[in-house]
Amino acid sequence: MRSVISLLGAFIAAAVFQTGSCVETVIGLYGETIEVPCNNGNNKPDGLIFTKWKYVKDDGSPGDLLVKQAQKDEATVSATDGYKSRVSIAANSSLLITQGSLTDQRVFTCMVVSLTNLKEHSVEVKVYKKPSAPVIKNKAKELENGKLTQLGECVAESANPAAYLIWMKNNQPLVDDGKTIIITSAITKDPATGLSSTSSRLQYTASKEDVESQFTCTANHVMGPDQVSAPETFPIHYPTEKVSLQVVSQSPIREGDDVTLKCQADGNPPPTSFNFNIKGKKVTVTDKDVYTLTGITRADTGVYKCSLLDNDVMESTQMVTVSFLDVSLTPTGKVLKSLGEKLEVSLEKNASTEAKVTWSKDNRKLDELPEFSKLTYSDAGLYVCDVSIEGIKRSLSFELTVEGGPNIMSLTKRRSNDGKHKILTCEAEGSPKPDVQWSVNGTNDETSYFNGKATYKLTVVPSKNLTVSCHVTNKLGFDSRNISVFSLFEEHKSKPEKNEDGAEQAKVIVGVMVGLFLAAALVGLIYWLYIKKTRQGTWKTGEKETGTSEESKKLEENNHKADV
Repeated sequence: MRSVISLLGAFIAAAVFQTGSCVETVIGLYGETIEVPCNNGNNKPDGLIFTKWKYVKDDGSPGDLLVKQAQKDEATVSATDGYKSRVSIAANSSLLITQGSLTDQRVFTCMVVSLTNLKEHSVEVKVYKKPSAPVIKNKAKELENGKLTQLGECVAESANPAAYLIWMKNNQPLVDDGKTIIITSAITKDPATGLSSTSSRLQYTASKEDVESQFTCTANHVMGPDQVSAPETFPIHYPTEKVSLQVVSQSPIREGDDVTLKCQADGNPPPTSFNFNIKGKKVTVTDKDVYTLTGITRADTGVYKCSLLDNDVMESTQMVTVSFLDVSLTPTGKVLKSLGEKLEVSLEKNASTEAKVTWSKDNRKLDELPEFSKLTYSDAGLYVCDVSIEGIKRSLSFELTVEGGPNIMSLTKRRSNDGKHKILTCEAEGSPKPDVQWSVNGTNDETSYFNGKATYKLTVVPSKNLTVSCHVTNKLGFDSRNISVFSLFEEHKSKPEKNEDGAEQAKVIVGVMVGLFLAAALVGLIYWLYIKKTRQGTWKTGEKETGTSEESKKLEENNHKADV
């Protein structure tokens, strides 16, 4: 009986107290379970009798959803429409609505009834859905330079609220200016779901610089983040304004090269056929932009042109210069000359530009080619002339051989360092290299030959005084020279201060003395004959004639000097 009285009091209180005017807003996701809180969880007052959820129908009338008695575990669903199978109550008294849709966008009220009070808490539910990724449809096949053209239509579907679309070029937003850029947007709703689809059409005036431009569409939505469509590029059509001719070849161009002329135009699509002017002759090529000159020569040097098929005035020119180098050297190959002869060397060159000339002899660079007015053995060698211009080099050469009969320059001797041998050195000039023969046996120590000069060395151990001959020969002649060599044993017997050089000097003195004696004897004989003749003596009668005492005395003095 007491509980009935309490319940009656609660209904009376409900008639006395008005519901709060503040309405809370809750966002639910489309297709998900929507949780509608009851006074943010503060809904369990003392003496709680029951909690009831109700809602405002589409026609504005109230409708009950469910009631949860405080002393019972399960709630009683009172809804008879689509909510009957979709609503339930949570432990915290929140209303749970499964499979949220746009029809759930309405006001729901939580009524909490206790023994002493009755409170209502209204909540407005909004259902959001993120749009599908934006897609650019109805794309233009190409854009024309300077012409306003519909580029495409961007669509972002099935959203709530509707998405906002932004056109971008190279990640920069495009702004409708009403002239070169026009953007038209529209929103449509699906009658079945109530979801909105946003479309945006872009009319754009392209320029040549847009050939590589990327266009995208960005969908902006309260559910974020922004979604961006796949980038799109468009061919830009524009007429040719400039023609350029390129010479495709390695530089410099040399005789015998193949040279390709390439004609290009800045129009889009580019022209595929051109006229080439090949030294005054028009050549038309179709479906290609090149013309090749094969085996080019110096005569092909000149101005070349290319132009459009339908516009000869729009042309481009290039100068083609063919590099060439002609070189003639006299003499070449193997050159044989005699010692003392003259050799004239001449170099003739003809080149497209100033040529550089360098000379070398036996791989050693020369400052200039020497004059061969009187050839020496040292002039012999391999002479190489390098003549070059950029990209071209010519090498010519001649190998000079200077021949001459052998001529001994010197023949010397010396004692070895240990004093046990004699070393003879014979130096001779000649080409081809002279062969040597010694008149005595010995050890050939070393032989050298450079620039026509040969050096021969012989080591001997003379046991007696010798006269040694060095004999040199080649195909052009021979030469010989002698030298006296004393025995090593004779030298050991002599005094220490007398060496072989002193003995040689003594022999020279003796020779001079003998010569003087013979000269004096000859003078005396002539004088004696003269005296005889002046006295009219005759050899035939055998008469003995004598001179004056003074003449006889002079004759005796001369004879005495000769004996000395």
